[in-house]
Amino acid sequence: MSVQYDLEGQQRVYEKWAPIYDAVYHKFLSDAHSRTAAAAARCGKDILEVGVGTGLILRYYPVSCNIYGVDLSEHMLSKAVEKVRELRLGNVKLLASMDACRLGFADASFDAVAVPFVITLVPNPEGALDEIRRVLKPGGEIVVTSKLGADDGIVPKVEEVLAPLMKKVGWSSHFKVSRLERWAERHPDMEFVGVEPVFPAGFFKLVRIRKRG
Repeated sequence: MSVQYDLEGQQRVYEKWAPIYDAVYHKFLSDAHSRTAAAAARCGKDILEVGVGTGLILRYYPVSCNIYGVDLSEHMLSKAVEKVRELRLGNVKLLASMDACRLGFADASFDAVAVPFVITLVPNPEGALDEIRRVLKPGGEIVVTSKLGADDGIVPKVEEVLAPLMKKVGWSSHFKVSRLERWAERHPDMEFVGVEPVFPAGFFKLVRIRKRG
């Protein structure tokens, strides 16, 4: 039996968020955004950003990189297009509407794939990671930045209490770092590099997964 995902429902949510997303998240996520761009750029010049949204990260990529951004929401993408024009970001080569599980790129197209603040929202995260793995070059990296739940200690208990509030802003404490580790372990050509805390105080995390050359 095939699983049906509510992509249209997601698009309606993103349509409501598009006009106010920058005002809510620009400054708060600036550290995470700049570090995501830097981590991806260290891998090479051809970078895909899955979940580019309103384009908040685009300004942080070096001008020497070729940036391709995709997102499910055309309303969010329209904001990204405006940023590219206003900031004259000539290194942004493409902004297009795509499902993360059905990327319209050839195998091994990118040196890095950035996945900022979207993996916990994708209905089929493992399916999206499989597709990202397909378009990633050997030696390249997947850079995932998000609110990822802790696996042990007192933090998971605190996160459980805050879960209803976090859900309202699109964050989840139920998606653990270990889920990304398990996905990498299932693929012999993938290596879980590590996880880094990101401002504020490690509330967000940056995870790197490398495709072996």
